[in-house]
Amino acid sequence: MAAFSFLIHLISDSNSYIYTPYFFHQHHIIMNNYNSRRTFLKQTGVLSVSSMLPLSVLPMDYKYKMGLQLFTIRDAMSKDPIGSIKYARELGYEDGEIYGYDGKNDTYYGIKSDEFKKQLVDLSFTISSGHYDFSSLFNEPLDNLKRYVDQCIKGSKTIDSKYITWPWLAPELRTIENFKILSDKLNTIGEQVNKAGLQFAYHNHDFEFTDHNGEQGYDIILKNTDPNLVKLQMDMYWVEHSSNKSIDELIAENPGRYVMWHIKDMDKVTRDYSEMGNGSIDYKSLLSTVKKEDLQYYYIEQGGNFADNSMQSITDSAVYFKKHLQRFL
Repeated sequence: MAAFSFLIHLISDSNSYIYTPYFFHQHHIIMNNYNSRRTFLKQTGVLSVSSMLPLSVLPMDYKYKMGLQLFTIRDAMSKDPIGSIKYARELGYEDGEIYGYDGKNDTYYGIKSDEFKKQLVDLSFTISSGHYDFSSLFNEPLDNLKRYVDQCIKGSKTIDSKYITWPWLAPELRTIENFKILSDKLNTIGEQVNKAGLQFAYHNHDFEFTDHNGEQGYDIILKNTDPNLVKLQMDMYWVEHSSNKSIDELIAENPGRYVMWHIKDMDKVTRDYSEMGNGSIDYKSLLSTVKKEDLQYYYIEQGGNFADNSMQSITDSAVYFKKHLQRFL
């Protein structure tokens, strides 16, 4: 029998995203049980995506949960965070990395952390790491930074998130001297977080690999941070994009440190972000051979440059990843 191909159409309004399935067989379009689907949507307000996925991408027993950096769908999260996570969960994403924590109000996406945790449990979705806004406190007194770290610890513990991650350094701060100051701050935060029973990590972009008269910020971070206090979250896209060392080299040179990965593809022409499988990074070769002894979590991400929209992109990336790459993880 000729193979069926799969398509998801996006219907969006100001409050929600609804996805409807169609199956194509040769040249005939057959709507999949329209009446029962319409009844289901009226009752639940959301469509079960897992029931529509091809057999090749249905859940199997893998060592690592398929993770999603929720920043990828920040537009949808700003409108309906729980509905957006629910849809991601139905695509097969089981774990996520959050962003945008409000420490003063103890909220994620405007939801109190304890209530957010309840919603996550209901969806069987975990949050293993979070990106927190440490950069904005870089020049503030150390006590202010420590106070914010305590807030992050409280939020992370409430949602059972293991890692607190420093994700970014503002452009005006990216000097060699500030990378040295940053390393001291990372050690301080790492000690505070570890004493609280959690783990701390640093996430790279491209700017850490910029040459400053023979010095790189990333080398300073690697040399001057305590490996027991500061783990590393490797953004594979940015390493491929900007580092003079390969992913394999960095992992080999820093044993025990790369506990998390960001996996995203690179546009073949512009070198911007791309959906998984549409870009130039040979993830089949990379993920099948790279050392994974230290890996605990990974997150699929696309920072922008969506072919259509963010929700369609996480759909396309999930289908490709499950079919071609998840076997290696």
